[in-house]
Amino acid sequence: MIAGLPPGIESIRGFLATAEAEALHGRALEASALGPVLEIGSYCGKSTIYLGLACRESGSTLFALDHHRGSEEHQPGEFFHDPELFDADEGVMDSFRAFRSNISAANLDDVVVPLVSDSETTARHWRTPFGMVFIDGGHSLDAAITDYRCWATHVLRGGILAIHDLFEDASEGGQAPYAIYRMALASGLFTELERVDSLGFLKRL
Repeated sequence: MIAGLPPGIESIRGFLATAEAEALHGRALEASALGPVLEIGSYCGKSTIYLGLACRESGSTLFALDHHRGSEEHQPGEFFHDPELFDADEGVMDSFRAFRSNISAANLDDVVVPLVSDSETTARHWRTPFGMVFIDGGHSLDAAITDYRCWATHVLRGGILAIHDLFEDASEGGQAPYAIYRMALASGLFTELERVDSLGFLKRL
């Protein structure tokens, strides 16, 4: 049992299975001893809480990067669209209010630093290396490759690159996350650690 998990964590919107969440916490606890953690794609904060609790325990910091306008699949008319996260006045998706509420309820405001932007803009002048980078952002090929190219080289030696939604078979899910997973292995910078359901962990050499 992970200490500090808020009641009702299962009800928070998100797509991370329990086994994946627990593995993410465990790896973050290990890697955050090397440096801060970066999460790409926070949505409503479910995975952020697991990562944040690990960072709190190790005395580290979690940077949570998300533009909070939803990925392609969250837009009106798409399969994962959630009307409760749609700002009708602005005509856009907005998950930031739910994210902040969930992080505050988990008492992680002093651990989690929200970065409300996209990868390319945020990475432009970024200099801080990470003990762990978790990629779970947009699942189009362009979005996934941008996330990987912007952040993979910021992982410290001995640190971890985690990628969610890995499916070798296209009938089971989108192929973009698996494509960047293969890119990371082909780069020679990373070696495979483990897979937990659709979550893969790589170690920076």
